Amino acid sequence: MSLMLKIVIIYLLAVNAVTLVLYGADKSRAKRGKWRISEKTLLLGGVIGGMLGGLAGMKLFHHKTKHLYFYAVNILSLLLWIAVCVGFFVL
Repeated sequence: MSLMLKIVIIYLLAVNAVTLVLYGADKSRAKRGKWRISEKTLLLGGVIGGMLGGLAGMKLFHHKTKHLYFYAVNILSLLLWIAVCVGFFVL
Protein backbone atom coordinates (compact mmCIF):
# COMPACT_ATOMS: atom_id res chain seq x y z
CA MET A 1 0.00 0.00 0.00
CA SER A 2 1.39 3.37 -0.99
CA LEU A 3 2.05 6.15 1.48
CA MET A 4 -0.50 8.40 -0.25
CA LEU A 5 -3.22 5.76 0.09
CA LYS A 6 -2.40 5.35 3.80
CA ILE A 7 -2.66 9.11 4.28
CA VAL A 8 -6.04 9.25 2.51
CA ILE A 9 -7.36 6.34 4.61
CA ILE A 10 -6.22 7.97 7.86
CA TYR A 11 -7.70 11.30 6.76
CA LEU A 12 -11.06 9.72 5.89
CA LEU A 13 -11.19 7.80 9.16
CA ALA A 14 -10.46 10.96 11.13
CA VAL A 15 -12.92 13.22 9.29
CA ASN A 16 -15.66 10.57 9.53
CA ALA A 17 -15.08 10.23 13.28
CA VAL A 18 -15.24 14.01 13.72
CA THR A 19 -18.40 14.27 11.62
CA LEU A 20 -20.09 11.50 13.62
CA VAL A 21 -19.21 13.28 16.86
CA LEU A 22 -20.55 16.57 15.47
CA TYR A 23 -23.92 14.95 14.66
CA GLY A 24 -24.08 13.46 18.15
CA ALA A 25 -23.13 16.73 19.79
CA ASP A 26 -25.70 18.67 17.78
CA LYS A 27 -28.45 16.20 18.66
CA SER A 28 -27.52 16.41 22.34
CA ARG A 29 -27.54 20.20 22.21
CA ALA A 30 -30.89 20.20 20.42
CA LYS A 31 -32.44 18.08 23.18
CA ARG A 32 -31.13 20.44 25.86
CA GLY A 33 -32.04 23.66 24.05
CA LYS A 34 -28.39 24.73 23.85
CA TRP A 35 -26.34 26.45 21.13
CA ARG A 36 -26.41 24.33 17.96
CA ILE A 37 -23.88 23.34 15.34
CA SER A 38 -24.85 24.95 12.04
CA GLU A 39 -26.28 22.83 9.25
CA LYS A 40 -23.54 24.17 6.98
CA THR A 41 -20.91 22.73 9.32
CA LEU A 42 -22.64 19.33 9.46
CA LEU A 43 -22.98 19.24 5.68
CA LEU A 44 -19.40 20.41 5.17
CA GLY A 45 -18.24 17.45 7.26
CA GLY A 46 -19.81 15.15 4.68
CA VAL A 47 -18.45 17.05 1.70
CA ILE A 48 -14.84 16.98 2.92
CA GLY A 49 -14.94 13.22 3.38
CA GLY A 50 -17.04 12.54 6.46
CA MET A 51 -20.07 11.32 4.54
CA LEU A 52 -20.17 7.88 6.19
CA GLY A 53 -19.86 9.51 9.61
CA GLY A 54 -22.69 11.85 8.64
CA LEU A 55 -24.94 9.02 7.49
CA ALA A 56 -24.06 6.99 10.58
CA GLY A 57 -24.80 10.02 12.79
CA MET A 58 -28.16 10.48 11.13
CA LYS A 59 -29.04 6.85 11.75
CA LEU A 60 -27.47 6.41 15.19
CA PHE A 61 -28.70 9.66 16.72
CA HIS A 62 -31.93 9.95 14.65
CA HIS A 63 -30.75 13.42 13.71
CA LYS A 64 -31.62 15.41 10.58
CA THR A 65 -33.47 12.40 9.17
CA LYS A 66 -36.40 14.52 7.98
CA HIS A 67 -34.10 16.72 5.91
CA LEU A 68 -33.68 14.96 2.58
CA TYR A 69 -30.86 17.28 1.54
CA PHE A 70 -28.69 15.80 4.31
CA TYR A 71 -29.10 12.36 2.74
CA ALA A 72 -28.52 13.82 -0.72
CA VAL A 73 -25.34 15.71 0.20
CA ASN A 74 -23.85 12.76 2.07
CA ILE A 75 -24.69 10.20 -0.61
CA LEU A 76 -23.51 12.44 -3.46
CA SER A 77 -20.32 13.15 -1.53
CA LEU A 78 -19.78 9.42 -1.05
CA LEU A 79 -20.17 8.80 -4.77
CA LEU A 80 -17.83 11.67 -5.60
CA TRP A 81 -15.17 10.45 -3.14
CA ILE A 82 -15.41 6.94 -4.56
CA ALA A 83 -14.99 8.28 -8.10
CA VAL A 84 -12.02 10.44 -7.12
CA CYS A 85 -10.29 7.64 -5.22
CA VAL A 86 -10.85 5.14 -8.02
CA GLY A 87 -9.57 7.64 -10.55
CA PHE A 88 -6.54 8.52 -8.47
CA PHE A 89 -5.54 5.15 -7.06
CA VAL A 90 -6.78 2.65 -9.66
CA LEU A 91 -6.50 4.33 -13.05
